[in-house]
Amino acid sequence: MRVGGERTLNLSFGPVGLQSSTALNAILSITEPNGRVFEYGIVPNRQFTIGRAKDNDIVLNDRRVSRRHAYIDSSTGYRLIDGYIEDGRLIRSVNHVFVNGAAAVETQLADGDEITIGESKLAFRFVGLERKAAPVEPPLSVPMPSQFVAPPTPTAFSSDATHAVAPVGIRYDDAPLGHTMMEISAREIIGRQSHLSVETTPATAEEIKALRRKARNLELLYEMSKTLGRVFDLEAIFDKATELIFRGTPADRVVALLADETPDGKILEYSLVQVAAKVRDTSVAQSSEKLTVSRTITNKVMHEKVALLSQDARTDEMFRNAESIVSQGVRSTICAPLITESNVHGVLYADRLDPFAAFSPDHLELISAVAAQTAVTVETVKSHKRLAREEVARANYGRFMPEYVVRQLLNDPQSFRLGGVNQLVTVLFADIRGFTALSEREKPERIVNLLNRYFSAMSEVIFAHGGTLDKYIGDGLMALFGAPTATPVDAVNAVKAAVAMQKRTIQLNAENQAEGFPSISIGIGLHTGEATVGYVGSDKRSEYTAIGDTVNLAARLESNSTGGQILLSHASAAAAGGVFPVIPREPLIVKNRVQPVELFELRWS
Repeated sequence: MRVGGERTLNLSFGPVGLQSSTALNAILSITEPNGRVFEYGIVPNRQFTIGRAKDNDIVLNDRRVSRRHAYIDSSTGYRLIDGYIEDGRLIRSVNHVFVNGAAAVETQLADGDEITIGESKLAFRFVGLERKAAPVEPPLSVPMPSQFVAPPTPTAFSSDATHAVAPVGIRYDDAPLGHTMMEISAREIIGRQSHLSVETTPATAEEIKALRRKARNLELLYEMSKTLGRVFDLEAIFDKATELIFRGTPADRVVALLADETPDGKILEYSLVQVAAKVRDTSVAQSSEKLTVSRTITNKVMHEKVALLSQDARTDEMFRNAESIVSQGVRSTICAPLITESNVHGVLYADRLDPFAAFSPDHLELISAVAAQTAVTVETVKSHKRLAREEVARANYGRFMPEYVVRQLLNDPQSFRLGGVNQLVTVLFADIRGFTALSEREKPERIVNLLNRYFSAMSEVIFAHGGTLDKYIGDGLMALFGAPTATPVDAVNAVKAAVAMQKRTIQLNAENQAEGFPSISIGIGLHTGEATVGYVGSDKRSEYTAIGDTVNLAARLESNSTGGQILLSHASAAAAGGVFPVIPREPLIVKNRVQPVELFELRWS
């Protein structure tokens, strides 16, 4: 349907068994007053009625068109007659028919004729002028009607049918797409709008039937919405969607395909994965291993964001080599996108395996609506899972890193990989003095309680100064300043954190003494230099840390500090800008270093 510039192609050719080998098919390109544009295919040897009533072959949504306005007789050429037959009598229309601008009662149509009925424009043209249509013989056991017989209404489909699960694997083909199709745009799928004119006269029997079909569809969609409101499992969601499609349409097979996506939720529309597949009954299930899904159709639906009805494949020249359709006898396929305002998450793919049956536009509308409802829940489920993963990651990394670092890691999942980079960092080690003797005097549970209080307090201080908690080492800890992101004030932040840790220890002792815990003191060592920073370990377990001589030297400084003391190297003192009061100490002799390490004590009290 083309509404406001969106085109619908609706080529509904008549029974192919009635075509002669010399007659030509024809197409009417129709433009209604509301802007809707569609095409209707006409074949020889039958009549096609035109009018506003819903039981016409060609229905015009035009208030100036009579309920039964005209008809085309294609038994001898294509003859357009103004009016309709009732009780053997021809009744002319009120507003007449015009061909190429002139009023016409009966006209033999020629290629290129322009027809005006009411305010609607119909362009007539032949198709297949350069080839002859091959005769198609119907099976002798199938009577060929003189008029097109519509598929059964949705109420005719049994809800008690035994549905079978199709094989898990899915096979694609890349056969070309045919012309015989109907499309619904994304705008119509997400929020369909009615273009029906207001009727002031009583509804016909056919209109009442159509309303009942619409009511049945609404009932199914309401049932779907109730299910989706309380289900957050993709398998259960697609089970319900498939059940409703089987109940509301004559589909023989339904396949749900979801698009792959990146860890951050970006849809990979070229990669579809089967998540569910069902067939109407076991007889179809036995042959479904050979069934394929048209990649041409799924690609078109994903890329162009349209719902697609493809039917009458055997009458379409472009489908001649489409083995997936012709060899299986598939005459009708519907593919609808799982579309929301923000994304296309996949498709629902339904097809009929009866070579003499076809989906109708009503079925396309229902499957499109089911797909749209399903898509909203799929998006919600994905969002919940993504938030849950982020929450777990935030909780895990939040124990070791400040909030801004956690956000950076969540925004860039690719940073979660083994390997490291060399960068300038300031490493801080802190350790409780006399902890071994303390552990021998106290009960284990009291020691654990004391350590938990201490580590909680120290971690808060480190995070408050932009540091990353690397690890706990017995009664000690290691922190990094400048990883994963380096800044010019990393050394300053590290020194401030060391001072704050010593002061917080004093406060902690006062709090612990009220509960009978002994006092503790800590020694701290700081060194600034280049280290390799990143994830170290295996694919199954890794940790974010820093390694190298800079780390080793910082650990040596801490081991030489006494309780309440902060020792820092010359590199850290210089990197901190010389703004902190320090006292030079005896240079430290370090193993594997030729020159002693210049050492300073920070005055913090």
